[in-house]
Amino acid sequence: MVKDNGLKVYNDEALMKGKKITTSDISRPGIELTGYFDYYPSERIQLFGQTESAYSRSMTENNRYKVMLELCREDTPTLLISRNIQPSKELLKAASEHNVPVIGSELPTTRLSSMITEYLDERLAPRESIHGVLVDVYGIGILLTGHSGIGKSETALELVKRGHRLIADDRVDVYQRDEKTIVGEAPKILNHLLEIRGIGIIDVMNLFGAGAVRSESEIQLIINLENWSADKNYDRIGTLEDKRTFFDVDVPQITVPVKVGRNISIIIEVAAMNYRAKKMGYDATKKFEDNLGLLIKENEAKTKNGEEGN
Repeated sequence: MVKDNGLKVYNDEALMKGKKITTSDISRPGIELTGYFDYYPSERIQLFGQTESAYSRSMTENNRYKVMLELCREDTPTLLISRNIQPSKELLKAASEHNVPVIGSELPTTRLSSMITEYLDERLAPRESIHGVLVDVYGIGILLTGHSGIGKSETALELVKRGHRLIADDRVDVYQRDEKTIVGEAPKILNHLLEIRGIGIIDVMNLFGAGAVRSESEIQLIINLENWSADKNYDRIGTLEDKRTFFDVDVPQITVPVKVGRNISIIIEVAAMNYRAKKMGYDATKKFEDNLGLLIKENEAKTKNGEEGN
């Protein structure tokens, strides 16, 4: 957390070893500074802003040290200080005695709290590893799924050649960022790598440049590739709505049949553009249904006029 967010360490960096953060909730010790610890959430990061620091400075050295000893418990992950405020010697002494690291930032308190909470929400979120390929097509995160050997990696390679970006091949680590957002990323061992049968593993970033890869992407659409079957009815209008649920978030899913002669990459590009159009309020399926309704009304009117003429 310190490294990823550019934080500074005020006491011994060795105190961070073995310290675990188990919740993204952050506490600002207000009433605790007065000595009330009956409901103290010691498992949270304790954030000191300008208000907390100013109040602690108004205390006597002895009282300040006693309160800081109470704040620094075995399960307290860290004391976090905003606005480059220098921690008091009593705080540093109590923290060091109880093996609690003291870290800080130059950011304002509210902004620092928001940044760390968002970071911890992401890092502590439940994760699921799924089989598939994640690509960014026109800014839309598309997860390609299907049986092994169906051509997901080859399709991703063609999409990269067409100017789109690879996020993950073969395995995708999925987590829930918030109530509506599912994010996918590659496992570290597979980062920027793509496996093509007959060739082996290729480094997409090395071959195509930094613009051909992304570290992560929101999963907005799932395209399931399956072998063409003459006995199966495929959606030809766009009225069949399917979805796949990750954790408690539903992601729309469409099925694309694969057979010789079909350009899957172009179909995926069109699916991405069609998804974006729907998000902007334009639905081709609804337009078709409206046109069909108007045609039926016109035919009914012509039939009625013909009967009246007879």
